[in-house]
Amino acid sequence: MSHPKDQIVNLPNLVSFIRVLMAPVLFYFALTQQPYWFIGVLMFTVFTDVLDGFLARTLNQITEMGSHLDSWGDFVIYSTMAICGWILWPDIIQREKIYFIIIVLSFTLPVLIGFIKFYTFTSYHTWSVKVAVVITVVSYILLFAELLDWPFRIAALFCLYAAIEEVAITLLLRHEHVDIKTVWRALKYSREDR
Repeated sequence: MSHPKDQIVNLPNLVSFIRVLMAPVLFYFALTQQPYWFIGVLMFTVFTDVLDGFLARTLNQITEMGSHLDSWGDFVIYSTMAICGWILWPDIIQREKIYFIIIVLSFTLPVLIGFIKFYTFTSYHTWSVKVAVVITVVSYILLFAELLDWPFRIAALFCLYAAIEEVAITLLLRHEHVDIKTVWRALKYSREDR
C-alpha cells in the first residue's frame, strides 16, 4: 500500500491540473475580446493556486509531484496572463512596457536557469514569490480595469526581488530541492551537500 505522500493522483494535484486547463479558456476569452470573462476566469485560477496548497497541507498530501505540478501550473498561467494582457490591452502594455518586461523576465529567467542547471522546472515556492504573486495579480487587475497603474510598477520590483532570490537559490544548490522558502534555507542545503 502506498503512503499518502507518494500518491500522484490526489485532490491537491487535481486542483493544480485544473489550473493548467484554465490556460486555453483564458486564451479563448482574450482572443474573442471578452475582458470581463477573462478577469473572472483569472480570479478563479488564482483561487485554485491558493486552494491546492491549502488542500495539500490540510489533507497531508504534500508530494514532490504536487510541488512540481503547482509550479508548472503557475508558469503556464503567468505566461498566459502576459500574452493575454498583450492581446486584450496592447495600449496599456505599451505604456507600461518596462514594468511588463521586468515581470515577464522575473518569472521566465529563474525557470530557464533552473532548467539549464537541473534539467527540470524548479519548485521552490519561496515566500518572496508568494508575496510577488499576490501583489502582481492584484495590480494586474487594477491596471487593466484602468483604476490604478502605480501598483503594477511596485509589483515589478517585488517580482524582480523574487526572481533574484530564486536564481540565487538555484546557483547555491548542488542538487534540485523542492519547497525552499528562502535563500537562507538554500545556504543550509548547500553547506550540507558539501
